[in-house]
Order: sequence, then structure tokens, then C-alpha cells
Amino acid sequence: MLAGQNASGGFQAKRSALAGILPVSDKAVKKAFLSVKRELFFPESLRSFSYEDNAFPIGSGQTISQPSTIAIMLEMLSPKQGQKVLEVGSGSGYVAALLSSIVGSKGMVFGVERVEELREIALKALALQGCTNVQLAFGNGRLGLEKKAPFDRILVSAACASVPEPLFRQLAPRGRLVAPVGNRFLQDLVLFEKRKSAIVETDRKTGFAFVPLK
Repeated sequence: MLAGQNASGGFQAKRSALAGILPVSDKAVKKAFLSVKRELFFPESLRSFSYEDNAFPIGSGQTISQPSTIAIMLEMLSPKQGQKVLEVGSGSGYVAALLSSIVGSKGMVFGVERVEELREIALKALALQGCTNVQLAFGNGRLGLEKKAPFDRILVSAACASVPEPLFRQLAPRGRLVAPVGNRFLQDLVLFEKRKSAIVETDRKTGFAFVPLK
């Protein structure tokens, strides 16, 4: 019990230190990084590295993204309390947990993951984190989640040459979508907004690398 308490305390200190170096000013995003236990979303063998600002493998050829990159994506996305959010490529569930914290109990987070093993791992981790407003579906993320649309915010957590059209269709009016767009080696984080029936690019940040959207 004592060892567990010591480990928990060590993770908490590292969590606070990581939140302090993130390149964002959004208070809700910072609060989410302070409250979500990143170690829960790591393979047990790598948990000692949970609070390094790097990406790490989580199995099935997928990765958990670098915290500073996630923070930039979330600040661009600007989710609000009470909103309905879709994450494409939910992996081990860490970003879904951050979104869960930001949208709060009156909001809802939906994820789509193509690897069933990862989806099951994510569901267990989300339960341990206490996320009751997250649902994860198994499926092709390029198709979005039509039955739950429209979404106030859509986050694509995998690289694509262009954003799949179904995702734009599932975005609510005045909604925001953030995706890493580029080739398989290097992408830009691009923010799109739906203004009436038009999709408009409103921000772009360069120099990121994600696993591909398949």
C-alpha cells in the first residue's frame, strides 16, 4: 500500500511539472492535464515514462502523442463545457479523457478506434480515470460517427493527406475541426471552421508527425 501511495505521489508531482511546461494558456486545457492520470493510458512496462514530453508506443503500431502536441491541438480546437466532441483515432483513450474533463458532465465525448484491442484498453483506462461521459466505437474513423452527429468539435488524432469529407459533413454549424494534414512523414495542424455551409481554414501550425489515419 505504501509503495502504491509513493508511486501515486510521484506521478502527481510529475503531472504538475508537465502541466507547467505546456505551451498553452487555456485554463480548461491546463486543468485537464492536471486532473487526467496519463500513466493509466500507458502500457505497464512504460509507465515510468508517462510524464515525459514525448510520444510513446501503445501497441498495434500506434502511439500516445506528445503532451505538448496534444495541448496545442486542444487549444486550437477550443472545446467548451457542455459540447459534443468526436475524436477520430482514440488510441489508448488519453485525449478522450482530457476532452471529457474539458466538456464536463453536461458534455459528451465520442471516439472511433479501428483497433479493437486498443479500444478495450482505452475503455478500462477511462473507467479507472472516472470518465462517465465518453463512448468509444470500433470502426473506420474516416467515416466519422454518423449516428451521433452533428458534433460541436471534431479532433482527428492521426495524419491524413486531406480531411475525409464525412467528417466535415458531421460538423455542426459554427463547429471546429482540427487535424494533422500532410504526407506520411510530416504534417501541419490545421483548424477548420464551419461557417454556414462553407468549411474555412482559419489556423495552421507546422512541423508535426502523427501515425497515419487508415
